[in-house]
Amino acid sequence: MRWNGKKVLITGSMGIIGRALVSRLVSESAQLLSVDIKPTNWSDNSIKHVQADLSKVIPDECASFGPEVIFHLAATFERTIESPGYWKTSFDNNVLATHRLLEKVSSLDSLKLFVFASSYLIYDPKLYMGAIEVCSLKETDPIAPRNLVGLAKYFTERELSFLEDTERQFRAVSARIFRVYGRGSRDVISRWVRAGLRGERIEVWGKDSRFDYIYADDVAEGLIKLAESQNAEGIVNLGLGRSRSIGEVIDILKQRIGTLQINEITSDIQRESSQAYMSLFNKITGWVPSTTLEEGIQQIVEYERKLVRNGQ
Repeated sequence: MRWNGKKVLITGSMGIIGRALVSRLVSESAQLLSVDIKPTNWSDNSIKHVQADLSKVIPDECASFGPEVIFHLAATFERTIESPGYWKTSFDNNVLATHRLLEKVSSLDSLKLFVFASSYLIYDPKLYMGAIEVCSLKETDPIAPRNLVGLAKYFTERELSFLEDTERQFRAVSARIFRVYGRGSRDVISRWVRAGLRGERIEVWGKDSRFDYIYADDVAEGLIKLAESQNAEGIVNLGLGRSRSIGEVIDILKQRIGTLQINEITSDIQRESSQAYMSLFNKITGWVPSTTLEEGIQQIVEYERKLVRNGQ
């Protein structure tokens, strides 16, 4: 797929994946419509931005723009424990907003591809929670959404499958993304970096738990690779393909930051041991993410240190 002049709609464009995706596609001369609940701060005036809460209204521009490709990233989530009241937030922003977007765009003659940012939280947690050995989750593994986020993502996967089977207007790819981290994020690694640079104590629990951490820039590149492949369709994992423990994350932070004050918390949350089985992704795209955890954390530390120097 050549991006030059191609009309691309990106929802959730101001998030860490969205920003990386916009940057990459701008460099390929795509025509971009950026949609996010936040106002724009794009330095490139060629990017058209619409500020909107998709759970309340789908901007007419989403249809009138005539997108050929849609990257749907907009979502809300809580990683570990979903708080009281989150059930409504999740339904509004993860289920209702996506359903309304699909109602708006699914019949567009221009639309050829819909790429959805799904989640590994769809897989049955019995496969990887409390496990001694690391579980490489495959696209064919049993599903049993672990929480409201996983349930919402699965609902959209099923809607996309239904639309493909019945209306056959466009091709859909659902990327089941693993643990994303990146510059300027609210992810736990970024929060620990910020706290560490301020000399604050960080709270850590489950140091033996292992996650497949994938850098946001690699996620964006992976989504583009899927969009560029004519063989990409349905469910595809997107992770680094290698798990790392929380203990290893802490060790890397100590090396990059120096002194790190840690408060280890006892938790009854089961140990997690998961990673993406990336064979299908590699077969489809001929590419795999390459940013190591060490490299990614270093980039975050440099980014946060620069903000501190600039008084932000």
